[in-house]
Amino acid sequence: MFSKACEYGIKASIFIAFNSYEGKRVSLKAIAKEINSPEAFTAKILQDLVKNDVINSVKGAYGGFEIEKLNISKIKLSKIVNALDGDAIYSGCGLGLHKCDENHPCPVHDKFKSIREELKSMLENTNLEELALDVKSGISFLKV
Repeated sequence: MFSKACEYGIKASIFIAFNSYEGKRVSLKAIAKEINSPEAFTAKILQDLVKNDVINSVKGAYGGFEIEKLNISKIKLSKIVNALDGDAIYSGCGLGLHKCDENHPCPVHDKFKSIREELKSMLENTNLEELALDVKSGISFLKV
């Protein structure tokens, strides 16, 4: 459903939000280790998230990545997905066909339409705060 970059971007954003609540900035190395992603790939993802105002990058000896505490509750998953994958997830074919629409539907077009709508709603109504707090409390996990 999501690209690998998007999966890593969501995990990285949650990890950064979790640490930002505790007043900590996290390094590229720590993020890559936590989300089990290659550092170079993680760096590219983080660069895209910074460019799209999802996370902040602070340079220097005490630098790293962070999210301002006041912004954590305002960042919706849809913003992260859009920054990394664009909006194709809301209109793409469930079978991956290049052309699939109301006039030229794939076999699962009508059934997949409702799934896309539910996914869009979930992404637009879920924020980093609730996900980070679930990780912090142990309700959910970023890695097994």
